[in-house]
Amino acid sequence: MQLAGKAAIVTGGARGVAKGVATAFVKAGAKVLIVDREADLGVATVDELGAFGEVAFMAVDLMDRAALPGIVDEAVRRFGRLDVLVNAAQASQQLLLIDTTPEAMDLAFGTGFWATFLLMQAAYPHLVESKGSVINFGSGAGIQGMPTQTSYGAAKEAIRSMSKTAAVEWGPQGVRVNVICPFANSPGVEIWKQHFPEAYEKQIAGVPLRRIGDCEADIGAAAVFLASDAAGYMTGQTLMVDGGQLRMP
Repeated sequence: MQLAGKAAIVTGGARGVAKGVATAFVKAGAKVLIVDREADLGVATVDELGAFGEVAFMAVDLMDRAALPGIVDEAVRRFGRLDVLVNAAQASQQLLLIDTTPEAMDLAFGTGFWATFLLMQAAYPHLVESKGSVINFGSGAGIQGMPTQTSYGAAKEAIRSMSKTAAVEWGPQGVRVNVICPFANSPGVEIWKQHFPEAYEKQIAGVPLRRIGDCEADIGAAAVFLASDAAGYMTGQTLMVDGGQLRMP
């Protein structure tokens, strides 16, 4: 129960990697507010995870900037505190750079960078009070570049840069900010596998551990560690949870 007594927000938590994180958090003892735009999926996730601990759901479209502070307000209202903010939600279109439109960029930055930025600002005073932490999600697609990932990679690298700045600025207040770059069996990766099976198999062959990560057991476990007191001396770091594909210098 590494997170017993802690309260967390997990955006995008009704599916994929974010659901894996939310599941791992609840099982580790945290109270979790899951945020997602699909109400039916969110309610089903709460029903599924309710057997393991305290979990709630809030339906929000992260493109609606005016609605974002209300997410933090709801978490604090329900749980009385906020210890961890996990910004995992991200929507994007897989397009070659030459085909990427301003609208595609707006989608990636709206759901990823802007939502992360505004939620961090809203959560800050509560995280200062709890000496809490932020876990943002980056991507190897942004660090090393990948075909069709123009908007996605750009948004993820903007998030990673902002996270390092926040770690420096917020460290004196006891707030930690770290980034996870995952490779896991999320719905997005499954879609990529269906459309580009040869590229997918090549990717797996290039993973030193020769497997794709599990959203809960691998990515969720890493997030639990970063949110726990065991990572109390870690901030401003990018944790590659990708089976060893990208070895940071």
